[in-house]
Amino acid sequence: MKSFVLILLFVFQDIVPNTDQVQQDSITSIELQAPKKQRTGLPVSTDSTIYLYHGQGPYSLEERADLVTERIASISQGKIAASSLKVSETEVSHDLFYNGELIMSIQDIDAEALGLSKAAAANYYKNLIVQQTHKEESVPLDIQSLLINIGIALVIIALFFFGLKYFNRLFRLVYMKVHGQKGKFFNGFSVKNYQLLTAEKQVLFAIYIVKGIRIAVLVLIIYLLLPVLFSLFPWTRDIANTLFGYVLDPLKDIGLKFIDFIPNLLTIVVIILVVRYILKALRFFKDEVARGKLELPGFYPEWARPTFNIVKGLIIAISFIAIWPLLPMSDSDIFKGVSTFVGLLVALGGAGAISNVIAGLVITYMRSFKIGDRVKIGDVMGDVKEKSLLNTRIKTIKNEIITIPNSQMLNSHTINYTTANDEDGLILHTTVTLGYDVPWRKVHEVLIQAALDTEFVKKLPKPYVLQTSLDDFYVSYQLNARTREIHKMAVIYSEMHKNIQDLCAKEGIEILSPHYGAHRDGNHTTIPEEHLPKDYTAPWFRLKQE
Repeated sequence: MKSFVLILLFVFQDIVPNTDQVQQDSITSIELQAPKKQRTGLPVSTDSTIYLYHGQGPYSLEERADLVTERIASISQGKIAASSLKVSETEVSHDLFYNGELIMSIQDIDAEALGLSKAAAANYYKNLIVQQTHKEESVPLDIQSLLINIGIALVIIALFFFGLKYFNRLFRLVYMKVHGQKGKFFNGFSVKNYQLLTAEKQVLFAIYIVKGIRIAVLVLIIYLLLPVLFSLFPWTRDIANTLFGYVLDPLKDIGLKFIDFIPNLLTIVVIILVVRYILKALRFFKDEVARGKLELPGFYPEWARPTFNIVKGLIIAISFIAIWPLLPMSDSDIFKGVSTFVGLLVALGGAGAISNVIAGLVITYMRSFKIGDRVKIGDVMGDVKEKSLLNTRIKTIKNEIITIPNSQMLNSHTINYTTANDEDGLILHTTVTLGYDVPWRKVHEVLIQAALDTEFVKKLPKPYVLQTSLDDFYVSYQLNARTREIHKMAVIYSEMHKNIQDLCAKEGIEILSPHYGAHRDGNHTTIPEEHLPKDYTAPWFRLKQE
């Protein structure tokens, strides 16, 4: 506690003014510069030495005197040092300010009445105000009042130290109560299987908070107690006013700013309420369209959610633009710079993400696929498990989850097997190459029968065979069969290939692609006849037998 008091004394030692310095400043500040000529003027009050000689602007001489009297009375709560009065020079006048509040303006006509320049006249009135406030505060305090104030100060100090004892006891009791809540209120904090905070750490954290509150309350009590003590004595009253000002002035500014903000706050509340109910109405229509209860011409149910999100984002953006100028400090240069910097970072770092978002919207309105469809995107084939603005997740037949960026999907082709299944079924096809020596009619019968013997293949429409090419050594036969079980494509293909092998073997058809070769006499030159000698003879093969 002693160390804490020493710290407070160290903090407030700069606030207490130097008596000798104040006295010297006061003597210097009240040295008046006598005017070169004196005219009959009007004092600002009956006992004042401050005279005015002309009216100013819309104010007559009497009105101006009353106004200056009110302003001096509002600031003369104690002695005023010359350093507290500031002169602001403009082309029209020299204005006298006290702590940012205008006291009076000195123009050419006022300076001419005193026979001084505007700067000298401003300094003259400044010194008069300082002298008058010193005169008002120079009334000596009688001994009886001084002794009473000293007694009051001692009682306040005694009560403070007496209360400090119970103040510390109170917080010791609070510490004990906090420790007693271990295992009751403080049971630890876990996220799934990870214990983020144990009960001991929670108790320790609560103790730190209570200690911080104790120190803050104690500092506040002392801070409010010191001005009360200083206000009991005339020579320390300025210190009391200063200390109270440190607390009351910010609170006053906050209160005034809050009062000024109330109309804007009401406007913001109205905007938020209107936007909220608009979004509720749009969400209702979105749900109705998505469930198919509300049908709009040319608008598909799967478009309901993305369209709602787009409209919702636009409405929120417009409302934010409307609310932003109404917020406090919205026109601050620092805040503008920070918001510009953040926007630049988002623009530079989010180019890829924005392209994926745009591609996701385009894909949604293209209706290429929906959740659950069996698709093939590029070289990836599987079922669509998730579709978002940034990417699409595909689950392959090997149970692999592949994430494809939407921008990449937009630049590649997409095959939707589920859409084809909505008509007469998906056509599965496979190609077999056989030699020219096998009759094609027999091949057709065998392949069609192999398809009909395959499970999950539709009997009607009947499978059919296409001869897709007549190659150099074989014929390509393409077997086509329909199915509704698109999620069993791999199994159907496997069974169909097994049946083709079995039936071809049963019918004596050898599944191969024969190659034929022929030897021709190529010794004769390819030079045209008219360019050959008349006695040219093609050379013979040279055969050698060992």
